[in-house]
Amino acid sequence: MARYIKESKKAVEQATIGVREVVRDELQNIKENGEKAVRLLSEKFDGWNPESFRVSQDEIHDAIKTLPETFKQDTQYCQNQVRAFAEAQLGSMAAFETEIQPGVHLGQKLIPLENVGAYVPGGRFPIVSSVQMSTIPPKVAGVERVIACSPAQNGEGIHPGVLYAMYLAEVDEIYSLGGIQAIGTMTYGIEGIQPVDFIVGPGNVFVAEAKRQVFGTVGIDQIAGPSENLIIADESADPELIAADIWGQCEHDYQAITIFITTSEALVTKVQDEMEKQVAALDTAEVAQASWERNGEVILVKDKEEAVKVANDYAIEHVQIQAADLDYYLAHMKNYGSLFLGEETTVTYGDKGIGTNHILPTGKAARYTGGLWVGKFLKTVTYQKCTREASKKMAPTIANQCRFEGMSAHAVTAELRAKKF
Repeated sequence: MARYIKESKKAVEQATIGVREVVRDELQNIKENGEKAVRLLSEKFDGWNPESFRVSQDEIHDAIKTLPETFKQDTQYCQNQVRAFAEAQLGSMAAFETEIQPGVHLGQKLIPLENVGAYVPGGRFPIVSSVQMSTIPPKVAGVERVIACSPAQNGEGIHPGVLYAMYLAEVDEIYSLGGIQAIGTMTYGIEGIQPVDFIVGPGNVFVAEAKRQVFGTVGIDQIAGPSENLIIADESADPELIAADIWGQCEHDYQAITIFITTSEALVTKVQDEMEKQVAALDTAEVAQASWERNGEVILVKDKEEAVKVANDYAIEHVQIQAADLDYYLAHMKNYGSLFLGEETTVTYGDKGIGTNHILPTGKAARYTGGLWVGKFLKTVTYQKCTREASKKMAPTIANQCRFEGMSAHAVTAELRAKKF
């Protein structure tokens, strides 16, 4: 039976009632008062009240001039990876038509969404990688209009690195807007900004709650919670790499969740020793240590079967496997956002640009959904077409079903065709 060597101190809390009320009131204010409400919120929370929230081409080019060439090359590499994988995903999907019985033709079409809005968070770090994850897949899917919102940093507009990534991804419209006001603007539209049909991207608790509340008026990818990582390791694993991977995810923020599952008690001690050595050199040590202390867990299991059972119960965002039998875990893991197989493959690769998407299910949502992918931006719709002979043949059976259900008007539509054809 699994044994907890370290348990988390406190469950991570999502939006409180107070947050829900604030978001509800501000969204209603935006819906009723448009740009005036958006400007008040932007000035209040970001110290930002520009002449226009839309970033001009001149502003983009001026920002790009400040960036080192190495950053541009690295961003190009990461975007190429994300684009190539999204194109491969698109290639796995297909429209088709089949004659399911003589004269009855059924088909499937893939229709891109028309308007998508991407939210790119600000906060402690300029999350350049979120740009490619949220804007390149819809572009690959064929979405006509992709816009992006990101908060102004220190009252000076969007971070230059984030702006460059948006420019490189060929985002159609860029707006220096953050928080509730960005989600409200993309949902309802304000003067000069048309609303979108679908909103994607992570954000803070206010952004997450705003997405929750506008769902239905627009579609959303998911409600993003704090970053989650789960590592499964056996006695063959490298404790130095495991320690580094733990700290790598803990530094996201104080709420980040990291779970370490192992079949080796000796490995636990080695990993803990390595963690103590490594954390002293981290610029983000304060956040990382607090995150681990509050939300970190270490679980000892008897074998790989139990490791899989425990991991599937957690249904975590990222799962790393650093064990001998990688094929076993690939075959038996079921509940996760993305799986990282082998010590060669760190979650950081997925976070930044190996090619898979880093917008993934959290809060056990991996039980019923995967992460963001090109298919999220395609409507899979169906159509049907019958010959007269096929319609006449089908009509009596369908009419009988309608009569059984008590839907006589439905039955008549079929019975008329049986007579006419």
